[in-house]
Amino acid sequence: MRQDLAMPTESTLLTADRFAATARAAGAGAPDHVLAEVGTELINRWSEPQRYYHTVEHLAACLDLVGDEPVVALAVWGHDAVYDPTAADNEERSAVLTGELLAECQVPAAVVEEVTRLVRLTAGHAVAADDRNGALLADADLAILAAPWPDYVRYVAAVRAEYAHVPDDLWRIGRSTVLQSLLALPTLYHHTPALESPARTNLHRELDSLTHTPPPG
Repeated sequence: MRQDLAMPTESTLLTADRFAATARAAGAGAPDHVLAEVGTELINRWSEPQRYYHTVEHLAACLDLVGDEPVVALAVWGHDAVYDPTAADNEERSAVLTGELLAECQVPAAVVEEVTRLVRLTAGHAVAADDRNGALLADADLAILAAPWPDYVRYVAAVRAEYAHVPDDLWRIGRSTVLQSLLALPTLYHHTPALESPARTNLHRELDSLTHTPPPG
């Protein structure tokens, strides 16, 4: 494996066996021990200390939402496998890593291609009308945006903790840009349209708080 992180190899939510079962369902032909090693590496990556929101809990929540769709589930496993808050190319690096790990698992090349396409899609969450896999992944990844406001606030605080190195003024600019790009999407949710209104309400509320800060004193 590519790294020996001093992190737990299992979480209370996920095990390497869950990854192995998904990989097998997607056509993986490697021996069981290889699938277990790759699953362990992915869990270790999702358990890195710089993560406060993009954790195994987020991974598990997304996996539960995509359900019995092995190709999309593999994309969930890979979509934030590389997460460096100081970098701008995490989705691309995650796609490359995921492709390499799935090749080790001897997943069919066509499946690897689709999984890495899906991982790259999470950079902007723009989904074509006929892209069922992309819609399923994007809906799961963005589900937190429609959470009740107290949960949404906790999510934002966790993301802010990941970007603790960014000064407040730059955080407001960068976060506002992210929110505006999400609001500019024609549709946030494709399989779960009931989430659309609460998500947009939350996004507008947060954006307003960032762009209308109270005067000092």
